[in-house]
Amino acid sequence: MTRTRPLDVRGRTTVITGGAAGMGAEVARQLASRGARIALLDRNADGLAAVAAHLAGTGHTMHVVDLTDDDAVADVTAEVEASHPHVQSLVTCAGSSMLGDIDQLTMAEMRWLMDVNLWGTVNVTKALLPALRREPAAHITHLVSIYGLAAPAGRIPYAMSKFAVRGFTESLRHELERSTVTVGAVYPAGVKTGIILHGRYAAAIDPAIAQRAASAQAAMYHTEPADAAARIVEATIRRRPRTMIGREARLVDVLARVTPTRYWAPMRRPLRDAIDTTTPIR
Repeated sequence: MTRTRPLDVRGRTTVITGGAAGMGAEVARQLASRGARIALLDRNADGLAAVAAHLAGTGHTMHVVDLTDDDAVADVTAEVEASHPHVQSLVTCAGSSMLGDIDQLTMAEMRWLMDVNLWGTVNVTKALLPALRREPAAHITHLVSIYGLAAPAGRIPYAMSKFAVRGFTESLRHELERSTVTVGAVYPAGVKTGIILHGRYAAAIDPAIAQRAASAQAAMYHTEPADAAARIVEATIRRRPRTMIGREARLVDVLARVTPTRYWAPMRRPLRDAIDTTTPIR
């Protein structure tokens, strides 16, 4: 058996976290159009229902779950396996953001983001591994971020969580290298999903200042969700270990390799307004 044989998704199930909106919803639509069955996971029941109404094909299921709740994840995994005998792939799109510098953030705020971005990813991956191992070929795709390649100022909890997801993904890939399950990481640059505009910010920040910073970050996003989703779908089907989305991701990847201790210097100016959560609005 060749581990890198592409997946045939027709009639097989892909589990997608964060499926009620954004990248998760778009990945679901594109995979369903290829004949895949979809199990969508999210906390947002109304959003799941809206996405389900526009999925091609049949046999899709929606599951409301908080991925940071271990018992809830165990229960939803049992639900998914009961409805889907062939879970072939997992795509983890669930996540959030957090604005603020170290003096503005509380430990509780940073722990919350780690719970969502890191432990939610670890939780659902670990829970679904037995089902994935039962398939003759399976793949796990974790969405990381450009900030899992290089860590900017003003994004400490987000960068921590994404570097950790990257480490988890790479370690898991090595652990499973002799199995039928392959593991890949996707590193998007700016995708126009609205995650930064709907993310959280430190309670110590003036909301108007937080909105200004979030808007400055969002203005740097150039990739359309449908285009990013197409790359994610292709990376999953082709079982690719590493995928960059967006010119900025490729540039930052090279920059961090060439100058691992000084990459922030050329990044600082473009991100100046996006990381400013202290300057009063005049």
